[in-house]
Amino acid sequence: MTDHFDSLETRDPELRERALLAQLPRQIAHAKAHAPAYAKALAGVDAAAVATRAALAQLPVTRKSALLLQQRAARPFGGYATTAWGAAARVFASPGPIYEPEGRTVDHWRLARALFAAGFRAGDLVHNCFSYHFTPAGSMLETGAHALGCTVFPGGVGQTEQQVQAIADLRPQGYVGTPSFLRIILDKADELGVALPSLVKALVSGEAFPASLRDALQARGIAGYQVYATADVGSIAYETPAREGLVVDEGVLLEIVRPGTGDPVPSGEVGEVVVTALFNPDYPLIRFGTGDLSAVLPGASPCGRTNVRIKGWLGRADQTTKIKGMFVHPAQVAAIVSRHPEIARARLVVDHDAGADRMTLHVEVGGAGVDAPGVVATIREVTKLRGEVRARAPGELPNDGKVIDDLRKYD
Repeated sequence: MTDHFDSLETRDPELRERALLAQLPRQIAHAKAHAPAYAKALAGVDAAAVATRAALAQLPVTRKSALLLQQRAARPFGGYATTAWGAAARVFASPGPIYEPEGRTVDHWRLARALFAAGFRAGDLVHNCFSYHFTPAGSMLETGAHALGCTVFPGGVGQTEQQVQAIADLRPQGYVGTPSFLRIILDKADELGVALPSLVKALVSGEAFPASLRDALQARGIAGYQVYATADVGSIAYETPAREGLVVDEGVLLEIVRPGTGDPVPSGEVGEVVVTALFNPDYPLIRFGTGDLSAVLPGASPCGRTNVRIKGWLGRADQTTKIKGMFVHPAQVAAIVSRHPEIARARLVVDHDAGADRMTLHVEVGGAGVDAPGVVATIREVTKLRGEVRARAPGELPNDGKVIDDLRKYD
């Protein structure tokens, strides 16, 4: 039995990078030609010239918040989709609501690769406990399982006793769904005195998968792995038997950028996950900001897969907070930093001073120091609030992706 889904997973990293960057101009040209929102947003962009990561980094980031606003103005997809009714197989709604089309290509969401890495194989019966209505998660995993040659039981969510009964009767080899619901099913089975020995593998998503739960599943003979996917772009990265981070999917080009900006951060630094869907003709999202924080891991996975690895989910990039009745956004912190080239990194810390809100911009600077009065003036100009400045040594700020750190406590 092969250890890898296909030869793409083990190709030379330079060959992969060349292939991805060769596809990038084609996808941008396709988006400009067929998606009105990109025709407008990228009107002055020569698609053929966007053939490097540096060139890609000059394009605007489309974030979920902007996508929501665009969709409200131009239903159903805000001008970002190239498909139409009849051409799309399904349409889903995520909270917002934000609508997503599902194309008719095999494994539209690219979940078969993640399922394979989790041990699923052709001929398996998969118990799918992701939702089948409104949101796409159920279909995402079902179409991936079908592409792999599996049969799927559409369990959906809730009805725990019936889930236990179906698993006991049908004896599926694997489970897909949230990790917490799998634990609920197993606890209910114990309560009912029903053994579920057929379950030996699981692919989970939608929430955190702590090591404690992973080990608890393993103790019951279930090898659980996680996949990082979104309703907008499908699979982004997935866990492998190496258990060292998540390997980036072969169908996307991933960047890690400083929150509030579109600027890529140095390798290993925590930032926002930004993804370009390179092989989705129906919904060709270019530089889609997921709002999730992660960081690139150095080196290749011991499992033999050679693509870039990320640490997994490390929090949310949207750290907007309210100070003295005014909203302050990560983009404003980035705007302040951009006016002072001596600042390498910055973090706005918000706390209480004698009961009143106080904000201090901690800035990493070199030997030349920082123009504190100038930065204070910029803070006031950009945020309309008073702020202090504190100089820090290079590398002193934590590498956790936080741009705004709200330390206020509320009783």
